[in-house]
Amino acid sequence: MQRFRGMQKNTPSFRITEHFKLLIVSGLIAQAAFEIYAWFISPVLFGPTLQPAKLIMGLNAKYLGIDLPYAVAFVMHIATGVFAISAVTLLVYQLLKSRAILSGVAGGVLLWFVAQGILAPAMGRPFMMGFGPYTQSSFVAHVGFSLIVTLFVSWRMGRK
Repeated sequence: MQRFRGMQKNTPSFRITEHFKLLIVSGLIAQAAFEIYAWFISPVLFGPTLQPAKLIMGLNAKYLGIDLPYAVAFVMHIATGVFAISAVTLLVYQLLKSRAILSGVAGGVLLWFVAQGILAPAMGRPFMMGFGPYTQSSFVAHVGFSLIVTLFVSWRMGRK
């Protein structure tokens, strides 16, 4: 079966194109779920609304001297989630060569640690923001995001 102007389905270019589509679609689905959780579920379960755009605003102001409007930082967070965070999650999935759930949890914990253990302190917040409700809710959000990515990709690729 020929696709994409004569490329065979098993050629590297086809795999890259298909994997990129999976990355984008899984990232969009996971990011939408993240935002629903951050704005509507987190306040009910933990109290705070998660607003990672404020982290982006703070880091840009501190390190680049750029005061970003909230809307710009929000779009940057969406793009980061769809592309970078889903790519890191898929990298963990490939490196572990394990089941989607284990890879999703591992990737989510890694991303949560980067957000709360590295980026938040880089902005002047305490390490892991004191392990308070915001950090706990952030854990649920990052692990949930990564689980959605790995489960979706696993389902689309026919893996367990």
